Amino acid sequence: MGITNSNKVLSADRIDCDGSLKVTLALTAAPDIVTNPTDIALVLDRSGSMTGTPLANMKTGAKTFIDIISQSTGGQPSGEIGSGSHIGIVSFSDTATQNTQMITSVDTLKNAVDGLVAGGSTNHADAFTKAIALFDPNSSNAKVIVMFTDGKTTTGAPPAPVAAAARAQGIVIYCIGLLGSDGVDVNALNNWATDPAATHVAVTPDASELEELFAELAANISKTGATNIVIDEVVTSDFSITSILTPSVGSATMLNSTSLRWSISELGVSAPESATLEFFVHHVGQTPGTKLVNASITYTDTEGNVVDFPDPTVSVECDVVVNPEPCPVPVDLTVNSCSDAVVVDMGDTSLESLGRIIQMDVTIKNVCPGKRVALAAILTEVDENGMEYQRGMKAMTIPAHNASTCRDVLVKCIKFVVPEDLDVSGASTQAMCNSRNFKARFIAHTIDTDFRCCESVLTL
Repeated sequence: MGITNSNKVLSADRIDCDGSLKVTLALTAAPDIVTNPTDIALVLDRSGSMTGTPLANMKTGAKTFIDIISQSTGGQPSGEIGSGSHIGIVSFSDTATQNTQMITSVDTLKNAVDGLVAGGSTNHADAFTKAIALFDPNSSNAKVIVMFTDGKTTTGAPPAPVAAAARAQGIVIYCIGLLGSDGVDVNALNNWATDPAATHVAVTPDASELEELFAELAANISKTGATNIVIDEVVTSDFSITSILTPSVGSATMLNSTSLRWSISELGVSAPESATLEFFVHHVGQTPGTKLVNASITYTDTEGNVVDFPDPTVSVECDVVVNPEPCPVPVDLTVNSCSDAVVVDMGDTSLESLGRIIQMDVTIKNVCPGKRVALAAILTEVDENGMEYQRGMKAMTIPAHNASTCRDVLVKCIKFVVPEDLDVSGASTQAMCNSRNFKARFIAHTIDTDFRCCESVLTL
């Protein structure tokens, strides 16, 4: 079967400007279909969301899949699936239908695909059930389900247990997802598919790519396993590779900070086999945005398998970063061997973060009981010419008191921080002990009132 699936998955869809993420590359390969006959159930979504272009492109993709399997099994001259393999068609909306049994006639299979009409809900559980029923339990053929869908489950039983039962019977499940109007649940596809999901699930937002996805899967199913695999990955200049984990198959080497090479001597030659490689990248760019992680990725093997990895993106969020205090310059020192102590003159150091804290109290006069008060404090600094410069404003709510009569309310500890680098009071040099001149103003008014304007309605 060759390379039956390939994928690239990111561990996060967003990171900070200085963030990192894990990248997973995955491949699955299997022996060729001629010496290992395979029965394939094509399970096709015909729910209402498939109406129009999605349905037309899905039909084209499914028929291309049938043609490639026929050609690869040597059955094309007679219009049949050859070498003991079969294909069956299941379609589904509110319920699923076995449009054909496991057969070899290419024309009958294509006619079944062409006859599909979109409409109704999405019942994945019944689709899996009808697909499983197509397989002959006494057949020694390999068994494969190719599930295509463009939406979430909207009717019927939960599909995950049915898919799990199929996998338990040795059925390999691939999922092709179209991000249609109903929104594919990618996590559900990963749950249904044979592990690892990264090599058995392909998702596209573009219906025009469906023929390519079906064709690539069919072509790779038809080939033998792959040998002498070499994958070269290059990440964009906005990222650097920080580490590579040991792959499940083969070996991987970091070529430089932005590229690596994954080599596999053989994969899936005698039995279906998957391989994964995980590596970590760090964002080194300075700008935010939605970014591709890889600049390029190439695949080669002896058999000439065609492998296209997806190009996932990550959203990078870069906040404004300010470092108000530089790191101190270190002083080198050496402790000689066998010395228990060392005395070093470290030179001079200066106080950092110079500034003042102004803490004020204010008394609000004649506050009546049950009335909250809005209080604002405004601080300015005055230069030698009498000009005022804003240094801060605070607004706060003063809770109501429950005294029997109006009374004064003392508000304590209203704090303002005034850094020394804002000193405008007229000193020739900015130093900790300069005198600085400020003005403070307070505005207060009652929040709660029984005033009504004409016929207004009170809203609490």
